[in-house]
Amino acid sequence: MKLQQLRYLTEVVRRGLNVSQAADALHTSQPGVSKQIRALEDELGIQVFVRHGKRLVSITEPGKAVVAIAERILSEAQNLRRAGEEFANDQLGTLTIAATHTQARYALPKAVAAFKRRYAKVKLVIHQGNPTQICEQVLTGEADLCVATEAIAEYPELVSMPVYQWNRCVVVPPKHALLKAAPLTLEKLAQYPIVTYDFAFANRSLVEKAFENRGLHPNVVLTALDSDVIKTYVELGLGIGILAKMAFDPKRDIDLRAIDASHLFESSTTRLGIKRNAYLRRYTYEFIELFAPHLPRATVERAVRGEEGSRYEL
Repeated sequence: MKLQQLRYLTEVVRRGLNVSQAADALHTSQPGVSKQIRALEDELGIQVFVRHGKRLVSITEPGKAVVAIAERILSEAQNLRRAGEEFANDQLGTLTIAATHTQARYALPKAVAAFKRRYAKVKLVIHQGNPTQICEQVLTGEADLCVATEAIAEYPELVSMPVYQWNRCVVVPPKHALLKAAPLTLEKLAQYPIVTYDFAFANRSLVEKAFENRGLHPNVVLTALDSDVIKTYVELGLGIGILAKMAFDPKRDIDLRAIDASHLFESSTTRLGIKRNAYLRRYTYEFIELFAPHLPRATVERAVRGEEGSRYEL
């Protein structure tokens, strides 16, 4: 039995039993993947997959147990490599953070700058994506941790820890009528075309929920994954923007004005996601504490190990 066979097996499952996609992701051939999985099945004396011709159609009951064990073995193998790297030199290595655009652009910079001053030789990589993409990157080992407001708590394989709460603002061009329409109400917002976040972001649903609760049907004319894109189209006159308050900087966004809308919508919580039972290097714990001072190493370790009393809420 080889680790390579376990990687092939778990990747096929991750790709919805599509061997061709798994082979592409693993940078190998489809016949090679099929051959190694057959060899693993022969060694174990069971069939992991139900087949229809050459096509995999489902996972057998014993196969489900094998896949779960394979995932644990691969996770521990990754932990071994990281432990070896840390004891060899705890000042060298790579820290990969997966984050949504708003978090990468507005929430992470101060922690990143402080971390680089402390660990100048550690390579820091930031991957941007939508909430589902960044969670998947942590699960596959492409990233050490992820930061988002959405999706993290929906993955049982990830430990989800709250970082901070935030709310929204409405952005408009200078001299817009809403600037004089105090107090700001949902009824007033519904009179204008709206530019806001894409459906991939769960906090978008909180905005919709607020309108629905008042029996209103806002005219959303454009959605985007990127706060800066939303602001750009507001500047072009496509509508008013609803976005995270942190994403508005009056010094930079000189062609826009922001109106606080926290009284209109439920607050959202940005969370940190880490794979359960992951081995984290010392500098990863230090980055987390720089980003979220209320999450010291001892707290994070307990949460990652799933120990009693490890659940933390703001």
